[in-house]
Amino acid sequence: MRNCVVKRIFDIVLAFIGLTLLFPVLLVVSVLIYLKLGSPILFTQVRPGFKGKPFRMIKFRTMKDAVDKNGFPLPDAERMTSFGLFLRSTSLDELPELWNVLKGEMSLVGPRPLLMQYLPLYSRAQNRRHEVKPGVTGWAQVNGRNSVSWDDKFKLDIWYVDNNSLWLDIKIIFMTIKKVLVRDGISQVNNVTMEPFLGSAVSSDQTSKDRN
Repeated sequence: MRNCVVKRIFDIVLAFIGLTLLFPVLLVVSVLIYLKLGSPILFTQVRPGFKGKPFRMIKFRTMKDAVDKNGFPLPDAERMTSFGLFLRSTSLDELPELWNVLKGEMSLVGPRPLLMQYLPLYSRAQNRRHEVKPGVTGWAQVNGRNSVSWDDKFKLDIWYVDNNSLWLDIKIIFMTIKKVLVRDGISQVNNVTMEPFLGSAVSSDQTSKDRN
């Protein structure tokens, strides 16, 4: 309990300082998004938080709203722009999540909040990632980010759940800064975003087929 209180104070202080110091950056990025991608400037999406409770995560928009003739969004690779890739590679698109941290929906460090439709696909062990608040950055992000497999990502998330502490959070924050500066592990090979999670059994079967 004491660790939770200290972590929450740590989150509030750093998120407030971050939003204050980075306000000029947030303003410039907002203007550039409006000029290059149009409105809306922010991208919001319902994600599972602590214990799987839904919350609305806020990010900067990085993709165009391009659709096919039937009105369905085009693949990520066709909607992503060089400017959007820049925002992602520098993690500037994640800065609005500091507001989620201030509201108590997220922590600075924790497993990244994924999609709501993944919830029924998790194994019991994988679902343990929701035993802590989701984070702006996390142990999986500094150990491969989007370049690691789903199974490895979940193992890293669960390791964090079992070992989280204030000192580990501080270590992860510094490791995140280094990762952002070298722009490491931004995306998977041949994908601009992480491939969809299909469930452990499905993913394993698909992997076997791909190797044959």
